[in-house]
Order: sequence, then structure tokens, then C-alpha cells
Amino acid sequence: MACAAGAPSGPPASGPRGAPGLSAQTADLHCIELFAAAAAPGARGAIALGRVPSPFGVTVTPEGHHVRELKATIEGLPTPEALGPYTAYVAWATPLELDPVVKLAAVGNGEFALGRVAFNKYLIWISAEASPEVEVRGGPLVLRGRSPSTRMEAHDLLAQAPSATQRAARSHAHVWEHPPTYADIPMLPGMMDLEPRATPFLPDAGSLADVPASRPHEVIRLPDGGTLDLEAGFVRRTIAGRDVVMLAFNGQHPGPLLEVPARATIFVDFVNRTPLPTTVHWHGVRLDNRFDGVPGLTQREVAPGERFRYRVFFRDAGIYWYHPHHREDIQQELGLYGNILVAPSRPDYYGPVDREAVLMLDDILLDRAGVVPFGGESANYMLMGRFGNLALVNGEPDYRLEVARGEVVRFHLTNASNTRTFNLSFVPAEAVASLPAGSPALPPGDSAPRLPIKVVASDVSRFEREELARSVVLAPAERYVVEVRFDAPGAFALVNHVQGVNHRQGVFRAEAIRLGTVEVTGTRTGRPAPSTGPSFETLREHAEVVADIDPYRDRFDAPPDRELVLTLEVEDLPPAIEQSMLYDWVYFNPVEWTGTMPMMNWATTGREVRWVLRDAATGRENEDIAWTFRVGDVVKLRLHNDRSAFHAMQHPLHIHGQRFLVLAQDGVPNHNLAWKDTVLVPAGSTTDILLELSNPGRWMVHCHVAEHLESGMRLVIDVAPE
Repeated sequence: MACAAGAPSGPPASGPRGAPGLSAQTADLHCIELFAAAAAPGARGAIALGRVPSPFGVTVTPEGHHVRELKATIEGLPTPEALGPYTAYVAWATPLELDPVVKLAAVGNGEFALGRVAFNKYLIWISAEASPEVEVRGGPLVLRGRSPSTRMEAHDLLAQAPSATQRAARSHAHVWEHPPTYADIPMLPGMMDLEPRATPFLPDAGSLADVPASRPHEVIRLPDGGTLDLEAGFVRRTIAGRDVVMLAFNGQHPGPLLEVPARATIFVDFVNRTPLPTTVHWHGVRLDNRFDGVPGLTQREVAPGERFRYRVFFRDAGIYWYHPHHREDIQQELGLYGNILVAPSRPDYYGPVDREAVLMLDDILLDRAGVVPFGGESANYMLMGRFGNLALVNGEPDYRLEVARGEVVRFHLTNASNTRTFNLSFVPAEAVASLPAGSPALPPGDSAPRLPIKVVASDVSRFEREELARSVVLAPAERYVVEVRFDAPGAFALVNHVQGVNHRQGVFRAEAIRLGTVEVTGTRTGRPAPSTGPSFETLREHAEVVADIDPYRDRFDAPPDRELVLTLEVEDLPPAIEQSMLYDWVYFNPVEWTGTMPMMNWATTGREVRWVLRDAATGRENEDIAWTFRVGDVVKLRLHNDRSAFHAMQHPLHIHGQRFLVLAQDGVPNHNLAWKDTVLVPAGSTTDILLELSNPGRWMVHCHVAEHLESGMRLVIDVAPE
């Protein structure tokens, strides 16, 4: 039975590489081919690994295991009685350790829903059994298969042995110092001899003694017509025992939290006190195109010492953010970002809570001397983006919040990192007591209980219906509004828990980061007892959101109007990277959660790597794509993340100045919609969005991995007035 599940033959041939179109091999990441055992030689089958609907771009457990909905198609099975004292066939799933063995469902010839599986690497067995009600497998195997992830193997035969840890002798002087690596993942031979083909760069702040100390960010409330003075400049601060020089808006890290009412217009007088040209982009805000902050498209760069006045209109309630749009890989990483909380016009827009908290999530890459340098002539870390080794919440590696028992807290979450996708949950602190604050480490186990999280809203609107989750997935630039009730006294850790990949050994590697702690006390001194607890149990339907989306529903099942392929071209990569990717290419994790290939990633620049948005109809790429629309157009856009790319990875695709609905992923409809401006497109997946063109101007569409944007992964759409 055709499944396209066999191991792919390998990446494209040498030279400039990138898929010319859609690959027939895409399905190999989403399908398991079933092979007959000796007991039933004529049987065959396949299992589709479908998406499990969720409010997020991927569906994972709180421990970071990807969850799949399994559907089997089987033919050629004999009657069970023909094999012995059996009456039924039963499907089972088990990790490679063969413990536990989980019963899925009774099956036969035809199509069968098997339920959900969330193992990293696993086997599927189908056996003949005495009864469909058996709970322990005992009969003979008739079909078996293995998950696509099992094809992932060690990069070399010496994966368990120490590798070269010193730089090899070379004929020319080097100018880079090695970046931090994982102590438990030795590098492949040859990797330690790499360095980026660019000059290391850090902005020159002059004498450290002359740089002002950073300040915690403050809240600035602006009325309609209000004016903000915003200055970008240097600050010094101490992070994890290191004295570092960073960039900041108004001397604050993160920048000031702006609170404005919906439908308000504010004016921002921006001055650039950094040595780099820059702009300010108002992410997710459907404002006048002239003030969108894209250099060369909506304005010229604001040179060092120059000023620019922005006029920003806030059409939609919710959480937004502002950041540079020139060399984001440097300026955003060094701290130039801040949040905007746009208050709804009605007090019942959200449900009742006891308090609100705004959290900006980030990570920063530090070595013993401070911030790891950037590529000067080109961004480096171009392959996977720059992962930090210290996580920050509101600029600090150990976020703290104190609440009273029974309180419900509304968290407004923003991912400001260059490339890291977070999987956040609230865990009893004693379960993760061994985790150092902000630093990645191996988690103590996967069985810690998590607090329920109510998912209320995302980028540009509330969801049609609130729903409960156990963790929250945020790709770079995404925002989510969630609520959590803290019923029990004690401490709860905010944890990022994921399943990365140790590419050297070809195995999944659990990693957890403790981002902060919520202390739950027994009383609310001077305040009445919490009364919001019962309302937390209610999952509200937002009739206004449903009504806002209703006019577009007749377009949901239409064929796509435009298609984009998200892919990669590489040229002249060092041989060590080329050889390593021959092994890595056979399986791509849907999300590259961690930076476990730091040397390989660090050494890549725009000289070797070009990330691509390709128009599937014309073959045009990036800024050569010429898409024109008019205000009032509604466009169904299909996004293919090319599985056959040299290194496929997820892309958080951001569309400036407009809003869209995420309709489906891999053919599975999304039945709980919210208006978005950024969508996470996992490796090897296909995502359908419905784009509403409501805002005239020339607008950028790009991947929000900062290094991918710097490599050219962007296009411009032209929206003419009505």
C-alpha cells in the first residue's frame, strides 16, 4: 500500500540546493508504512499521522512530546481464526524500549481510527488476539511499522566516544572564539575547526563606566492623542554574574510597557542613540503603512543621532509589541523590544480575573566574557537561528510573582526571541527544584502535574471559544493571552519543557528551563478574598468573534488562491556540515526546539545559506514575488514547508498590517479560530490561512526567525485602496 513512508533517498545533489517545487516525499514525515509479518504474508497497510487540533501551531504534551492522531488503512488480513484461537486484530504502540505497550484499538481490513500517540520514537504492532477486549498483547504479530522519527540515527559510528574538543591547527589566524556548546553533546570531528565567514561584531559603546545602568521597565499609560518620547541607546547590566552592554528603549529592559485604549492614536517621537541605523516596527498593529517601520519600504532608516515621528493607531484590543526592523538579529537580541497592552473598550471583553501580568519571553547567548559576538557583514547562525543559553522573562532570568491562594491571573505572553519556540507550563516548584533559573538542563521527569491553563486570545483577537490546555506553545513573535488559577498554597515554576534532538547520537533529548516562580500565599492582605475562581471553570464563547468571522466561512473550503513554498538553498558549506546533514536529513523534528548543533549553526552566514519564500505558480522568490491586491480582497494562501529542503525547520511567518485566520494544517480543519498576524509552520507541513486585505500600502511578509529574515526570507505585497 503506497504510503511514501520509506526513508527518503537524500538531499538534492551538490551545488546550489533547494527544492524546485513540492516534493512527493513530504508525506514520509506523516505516514507509517506497515509491513507484513510471517503470520500474514499477504497483509499490508499504512498509518496516517494526523494533526491533533489545538490553539497552537503544533500540538505537544507539557513535556514537549509531539502528539499525533493515528488513522490506519489495512488490507489483506486473513480472518483471525485462520491463525489460531483468535477472534480479533488489535493495534498497539510502544517506544523503542518496548515499555510501555499501549493498546490503541481493534482493527481489521479497512480504515480505523487508532487514537493519539505522543512517544518520541515508537513502533506500531498489529497482532491477532483472543478478544478485542484484551489489554496485554499476547498473540502473533501480523503487521508492524515504525515512526518516521526512528530513522534518525547517530551522525557517526563514534557517537559515544569523545570528539575533538580543540581547534585543529590551521594555516591562517582565526578571529572568532568558539561559542558555548552543550557539555553532554560532543561535537563531530572537524566541527571545532569551523568559524563564520564574517567578522565578529559587537556595537561599540565606548567606556563601560560611561554607559548608564539599565532600569526595570515601567508602565506608561497613554490616552488617545498622547505622545511618547522613545530613545534607543546603550545600557549596562549584570546578567547571570556577567557585566554586559546591551541596547534598550528609554534605558529599560525590556522597553516601556505601553498601555493604550483600543481605537486610540498615539504619537511616538523616536531618536536613535545607537551606532546602528534602525527603525521601530509596531508588530501586529494594523496602522497607517507610512509608520510600519520597515526600512526601504515604508521609511528610510533612522541613522544614528536622527529622529522619526510615528503615528500609531490601535484598531484592535490585545497584546502587541515593538522592535527594530534592521539587523533584528543584533538589535532585538540585545534588548530593543517592548510590549503594548491595548485595553478593550468593554469591561467584559475578557472574563473576570484578580490580576494581570505581561510577560516578554526571550533568550540571550552569553559566554564567559558576555554577549557572544554577531556576524558583522552578515548574520551568522543563519541555518537555525541564534538560540540563547539563558532564558529571560521581562529581561530577568528568574521571574517572580506573588499571588494569594485562589487568585486567577491573566498572563499576556509575547515571544521576543530570535528563533526559540517555547512550550510553557506551570509545575509545582518542588518537581523542578534542581533546575537552575534561566539555563537549560535535563528535567527530573515527565510526570509532574501541571496547572490547567485557559487559552483566551492570540495575536489580534480572542478565540471563538476559550479552551483549556496544559501547556502553551509560542513561536517567535506570537502572542497568547491565557488565564491560570492558583488554588493551592506553595510555589509553582513557569517551565519551558521540550524534546530537542541530540543529532550526534540520533536521539531525542529532553530539556527544561525554569523561567520563574509564582509564590502562592494563604491570604490577600488588605484585599477581599478572590471571587473569580468559579468563573475560571466557565469556557466562554465569544459571539463577537464568531460573528466577525462568519462572512468568511464560505471561503474556508475553496481551493487556495496563492501558494508559497518555504525552503532553503545552500552553497559552499564546509564539508563537515555537508556530511553531518546527510544523516540529519532523513528526519526533521517538526520544531527545532533547541540549539543542539551550535558549532554547525554558528558557522553559517549569508554566504552559504539563503532561506526562500517561493511562489509555487511562477517560481519567483522572495522580493522578486509580485503580488498585488485591493482592499476588500480575501485570499486563501497555502504555505508548504518544504520537507526536501537541505535543512527543513519551522518558520513563524508574519504578515505586516493585515490579519488572517489559520484554517487548517495538513488537511485538518481548525474549528476554533482567532485572528492572527504570525503563524507557526512546522517542518514538512502544509498550512492554509485566509488573509483579509483591509489595509492599503506595501506590506512585508517574512519569517520571524531573525536570521532567516536577514538571509532574504521576505516578500512584499502591494494592497491598493478600494
